[in-house]
Amino acid sequence: MNHPDSTEAYAGSDSFQSRRKWMVEHHIAARGVRDKLVLEAMERVPRELFLPEKLREFAYEDAPLPIAEEQTISQPYIVAFMAEALLLKGGERVLEIGAGSGYAAAVLSEIAGAVYTVERLGPLAERAAILLAELGYHNVHVLHGDGTKGWPKHAPFDAIVVAAGGPRVPESLKHQLKIGGRLVMPVGSDRSGQELVRVTRVSANEYLSEDIADVRFVPLIGDEGWTSAQEQRPAGLRGGVTKPLTSEVEMLVRHIGEAAESFPSIEAADLNSMLSRIGSARIVLLGESTHGTSEFYRMRDRITRDLIIKKGFRFIAVEADWPDAARVDHYVRHFQYPPSEWTAFARFPTWMWRNTEVRDFVSWLRKYNGTLDHEKRIAFHGLDLYSLYDSIRSVLNYLDEVDPDSARIARERYGCLTPWQHDPATYGHAALTGSYPLCEPHVVRALTDLLAKRRAYAEHDGERFLDAEQNARLVANAERYYRIMYYGSRASWNLRDSHMFETLTNLLSFHGPDSKVVVWAHNSHIGNAAATEMAARGEYNLGQLCRKKFGSRAYLIGFGTHSGMVTAASDWNGPMEIKTIRPSIPESYERLCHATGLARFTLGLRNEGYLRGSTALGKERLERAIGVIYRPETERESHYFRANLPLQFDEYVWFDNTHAVTALDTEAVKDLPDTYPFGV
Repeated sequence: MNHPDSTEAYAGSDSFQSRRKWMVEHHIAARGVRDKLVLEAMERVPRELFLPEKLREFAYEDAPLPIAEEQTISQPYIVAFMAEALLLKGGERVLEIGAGSGYAAAVLSEIAGAVYTVERLGPLAERAAILLAELGYHNVHVLHGDGTKGWPKHAPFDAIVVAAGGPRVPESLKHQLKIGGRLVMPVGSDRSGQELVRVTRVSANEYLSEDIADVRFVPLIGDEGWTSAQEQRPAGLRGGVTKPLTSEVEMLVRHIGEAAESFPSIEAADLNSMLSRIGSARIVLLGESTHGTSEFYRMRDRITRDLIIKKGFRFIAVEADWPDAARVDHYVRHFQYPPSEWTAFARFPTWMWRNTEVRDFVSWLRKYNGTLDHEKRIAFHGLDLYSLYDSIRSVLNYLDEVDPDSARIARERYGCLTPWQHDPATYGHAALTGSYPLCEPHVVRALTDLLAKRRAYAEHDGERFLDAEQNARLVANAERYYRIMYYGSRASWNLRDSHMFETLTNLLSFHGPDSKVVVWAHNSHIGNAAATEMAARGEYNLGQLCRKKFGSRAYLIGFGTHSGMVTAASDWNGPMEIKTIRPSIPESYERLCHATGLARFTLGLRNEGYLRGSTALGKERLERAIGVIYRPETERESHYFRANLPLQFDEYVWFDNTHAVTALDTEAVKDLPDTYPFGV
C-alpha cells in the first residue's frame, strides 16, 4: 500500500532517493530478489528515517545498523529476502514479530492491507508507533508484548514474519496462521547461527516446513523462545560464525566497530581522516588481499586520486613489469615519441592489469594530466622483473637510436639469453644443471656500460634514459631471479622484492627530493613482512624495506574481505576463472572484521591504544592472501598465514563482500589509437 500523502514528504533528499534506488538495484535485485512488489516497496520506504540521525548517512549500506536499546535494524537484503519469502500478492493481513525501529513493518505495509507488529521492548514499541504514524503508515499497528505469543486478537494471519531467531517455531504463532498462510522465521538451537525456514499451514493440524537460507539474528526472547535477554549478542554481529564468540572476542569486535570509519560506497567515501593520518608520508603503499577483486582496484583508484589532487603525489608505481607499465606511462603523460610496439600486460595473468577497473583509472589519469604542464604530469611505472625479453628489446631499441655502436655490443652480450627469450624459467634450470653457461657476466656488463654513459645519454632525453636504465637493470636482476628460483622460494622472493625496492628508490631519486609515490601491490608485498610468518622463513618484502629506510614516511595500507567472487586461476598459466571466495575462517582477522556487521570501512592502526594491544589486534592471528592462483579446496593450507595486523599495516581497508574484476576483452579495446596501452 502506498502513502503518497506522507511518505514522499519525508523521503529525504535526492541524494537519499538515489542511494535507495542504487541499493535496491545492486544489493537486492542483483542478489536474486525478483518480486516486483517487494522491490518497489524497498525503493519507496526511507530507511534513513528509521535510524539515529548520526547513522543516516549509512542508511543504504547493505548492513545491519545499531538502533536504540542495543538492538539492530536488519540489513536491507534480509528484509527484502524475507518479505519475498512470504509470497505476498497484496492486501493481506500480516503479523510481524520484532518491530524494532519499524522499518520492516513499513516495507510490508507497502504491500499488505494491514500489518500487526509486536515488540518486546517498550521504548522501541513506543518510538516505532509514533514514527510510523508520523510517516503516514496508518495500516501498521504496534503492540508492546511477548512476540512469541503473537497477537491473537487479530488472528488468523495470511503471513507471519519473525525478525529474531528461536530454538523452534512457537506453537502460538503456528496456530495464528490461516490455512494456506506462510510463516518465515530463523530457527536454530545454536544462537550463533540459524536456518531461515518457511512454514506453510496446509490444514488445521498439518504444517509443511522448508529451509531457505543460513542466517544469523538476535535471539527471540519470550515464553516460547529463548528464556533470557542474556542470550543476546552484541549489536552489529552477524552471520557466518560457526561457534559462539568468547566475551573477549565480542569486546574486541565491539571496539573494532567503534574505531572503524564506515563509508556508504567507494564513490561517496570521505577520505579526509585517512589523508590526515597519512600526513607527510612520502610513500603510500596500497595493498590487496587478492589480485582479482574489483573493490580493491576501485578503492585504490579513489585513494590515489585524492593523494594526487589533495597531497601532491607525483607518480604511481605498480606490481607490474616495467616495459608494460611504460606503455601506460606513455599514454597517460601524452608523450610524443612512438610507444613500444608490444601489447601491455599480455603475459599471464592478463586480468591483473588488463581489466575495466584499471582502464577507468588510466583514462582518468590521462585526462587529468592533460590539464597539467608536461613536467608536472603524473607518471605511471612498473616495479616487477618478469619481462626479460621485452626489457632487452627496449634497451636495444634505445641504443639503436642514441648510440648504434653500443647497441651492437649489447646485442652480443644479450645474445646469451636469446634461446630462452620466450621461456626464461628454462634458462634458470639449464644454468643450474650446468648444461648452459651463465649469462650473468654478460647482462651485468651491458648494464654497467649503459650506466657509464649516464650523463651523455640522460642529456639526450632523461625520460628515455630512465626507461633504458631500468630495463637494463631488470634484465640483470631477472637473469639472476630465474637462475636462483630453483634453489627455493626464499632467495627468489627476496631478490624480486629487492628489485622492486631498488626500482622504487631510483624513481624517487629521478623524480626529485620532494616527489611522493603511490604504490599498488599485493598485501604480501606492501605489508611489513617482519610482522608476519615470512620473517621466520627468512623472507623480507617491499613494505619492510620501505619501513626500514623511510620510517613513518612510508604509510602501509592493507585490504581485506570476508567473501564474494574473485578472478583467479587454478594453476600457473591456467585459464582465467571467476571463483567463489570461501567465507573467512573463525581464527582470522577477516572473521573479526566480518563480525562487526559493517559492509565497508577504514581502520587506522598507527595510534597506540587498546586495538594495538597484545590481547586485541596485536595478538597474532591468521590472515588470508589470494594471489593469481586460488585453490579454495585447500583454503587453510594454501591461503592463510600468521601475522600481527597493527605491525604489518598502518591502516586496513575492509570490504565484507566483494566482486571479481572484469577482464578486458578484444571488443572492449578495439578501434582505439595505437598509443592506447592495452592494445587489442
